[in-house]
Amino acid sequence: MNTSAGENLKNKFLWLAIFAIAMAFVETAVVVYLREMYFPENIQQIFPPKIFHPRDVWIELGRELATITMLLSAAILTTQRSALRIFSAFVFAFGLWDLFYYVFLKLTINWPTHWLEWDILFLIPWAWLGPWICPALIALMFVIWALLVNFLPAHFHFTRATLSTFVVGSIIALITFLQPAFPILLHRDPKLLETFVPQHFWWPEFLLGYILMGIGLFLPFWSESNTIKKGE
Repeated sequence: MNTSAGENLKNKFLWLAIFAIAMAFVETAVVVYLREMYFPENIQQIFPPKIFHPRDVWIELGRELATITMLLSAAILTTQRSALRIFSAFVFAFGLWDLFYYVFLKLTINWPTHWLEWDILFLIPWAWLGPWICPALIALMFVIWALLVNFLPAHFHFTRATLSTFVVGSIIALITFLQPAFPILLHRDPKLLETFVPQHFWWPEFLLGYILMGIGLFLPFWSESNTIKKGE
């Protein structure tokens, strides 16, 4: 990467970071307003969840899709050189957005109150539930990896093995977020939802998925470094 192209990419990633952080504050504002409406007695409460009006559920689903679309659009505008670069820009923006969402929640309503507090993470295809620190750790990993991909001098490329490892790890982590809501899906009882408080998170499975994701993302850097050393 020549100096001019490198500076241009740095400027684009700077503006991408500003966009993601600003979006995080918008997301925080929406969530604070929702909590004020649904939990006026305790804005820090999430569980048991209040039953949304069906219209509100569809609006929330649309908001989530719109958020992902905006982050992806910004990533595509930042770099169009390859699918890998677009993906790296997307997870960079996604990671910063997620991390600063929790930072702004802490600053505005002093939530989360502890490291293992549960959160409703996403709603597509059904509710993702888990301690907020788990998606935050994934977001941090994404941000670090994206910066390395775009600004390390070494060339990065997935092999079939590393890509498969990352995908398998992602699926395992996803299952750990989806499984807490299985009882609601299985029973389909509104009364269960009114009293539902998640209790058990699959920590061993999440940690396995997280480690596999990390191996899939970061092993190519180590392999590339060894290749360069052998060629010296």
